Amino acid sequence: MNDRSIAYFSMEMALRPDMPTYSGGLGVLAGDTIRSAADLKVPMVAVTLVHRQGYFSQKLDANGWQTEEAAEWDVQEFCREMPPRVQIGIEGRTVHVRAWQYTVKGISGHEVPVILLDTNLRENSEWDRALTDHLYGGDLHYRLCQEIVLGIGGVRMLRALGYHDVSRFHMNEGHAALLGLELLDERARWFHRDRFNHEDVQAIQRQCVFTTRFIEVMRHAIALNASHFNTQRMVQGYIGKAYF
Repeated sequence: MNDRSIAYFSMEMALRPDMPTYSGGLGVLAGDTIRSAADLKVPMVAVTLVHRQGYFSQKLDANGWQTEEAAEWDVQEFCREMPPRVQIGIEGRTVHVRAWQYTVKGISGHEVPVILLDTNLRENSEWDRALTDHLYGGDLHYRLCQEIVLGIGGVRMLRALGYHDVSRFHMNEGHAALLGLELLDERARWFHRDRFNHEDVQAIQRQCVFTTRFIEVMRHAIALNASHFNTQRMVQGYIGKAYF
């Protein structure tokens, strides 16, 4: 099961209707991609966050007003907990991450494991425990911390689970983009260096695939994030390490 050559990262995945780990089109696309990979026997493993309280559910009251509430679900009913734990650094804190696995089985019996990352552990602070609760919840600060869990924590969890032969890392939109920094750090450590160089960047670029649905929306999202975060300050302040 650990001889997978493709790792597919997405912030949301529609795995089944009673698992609220998606909000709309992006998650449906991710779920369809995973099911197609299972049907076609593609050697893939997928990574996302557990989203214990989902996106949200909507209701109309007697007066026709819309209200929202958390879409909580029982993770253990659908997924099995995996033994490894990994640690990541966020703003100088050590955040502990565990994984749950949900398995998608194709028409031929081929299986694609889906790894759902979870920070709801006693070792973490109350705020960090909630990092994997809400899909697209909170402000930009919360969202960026979630992306550290997905990108950096996701790569570390794959290694801890024994996925050492992945040759392609597919990012379904930019939420997992920080996985590139973790791959660069891995490569630099392999060559006994504490910084990566231009050759490392070129090598990691060949391993990464990025897809997006709405290019114009992505352009505005990138501009918005760039206006809030200086790249080098973000890396040093949020991740706690100077990569450059």
